[in-house]
Amino acid sequence: MSTVLEAIIEGVLEDVRAREVPLSRLREELQSAPELRGAHNFLSRPGTQIISEVKRSSPSKGVLASIASPGKLAEQYQEGGAAVVSVLTEERRFKGSIADFIEVRSAIDIPVLRKDFIVTEFQVLESRIIGADLLLLIVAGLSQTQYRDFHQMATELGMDVLVEVHNQSELERAFDINPRIVGVNSRNLKTLDLDPIVFDELLPQIPEGVIRVAESGISKRDEVAHIESLGGKAILVGETLVKSGNPTDVIRRLLGNEETGSL
Repeated sequence: MSTVLEAIIEGVLEDVRAREVPLSRLREELQSAPELRGAHNFLSRPGTQIISEVKRSSPSKGVLASIASPGKLAEQYQEGGAAVVSVLTEERRFKGSIADFIEVRSAIDIPVLRKDFIVTEFQVLESRIIGADLLLLIVAGLSQTQYRDFHQMATELGMDVLVEVHNQSELERAFDINPRIVGVNSRNLKTLDLDPIVFDELLPQIPEGVIRVAESGISKRDEVAHIESLGGKAILVGETLVKSGNPTDVIRRLLGNEETGSL
């Protein structure tokens, strides 16, 4: 029986094949790609930073929010103090799209993360063409050769890379190269189980100088404070924001920038 991650990647590969064009054509299109905004610089700002996610659905929770206007939602994220906006572009399980990404990037001035399951060279080039300032590479979904090659390609194209890990062996694989941004995801993408203990186990092991990002299952200020105590520099939050009705205030509360109210 295949894992959830394997099933997602199988669907992603089918969708990529359906829209694939020669790589030579993509390389030509790179000439007119948008100027990048420097996600690493934004995440390096003083204090804890938040990557706020435009997320319609998920395999674990189903439909989260309809999101009639991803661009307007992203504007609220920026107003609240987000450093980066993450946009799901995987279509089958997360109901995202490249159109969502393009709309969001045109609506805001801060960097945008392409949140998808990047498993082909085509997707790396495509990401740069649509203006991804930050690209997600999930170690669990890649061979070590793919991981190294895609990371190098993305970096050479000027993008920053968020390297995602879920356990000790993936963390060790991640540092086979020298990533500058590493995210620890408490949701196991193979089973969809949530285990916040991985934050305690893995975040402190990430070397100083590397931006440490905590992903998944974060909804309260005290949880953010705990991440900070572990050396976390940033958090990635999606579900809590899209379901809140007032994401601007929620971001401020999570970051401790609002005196009234609590989560």
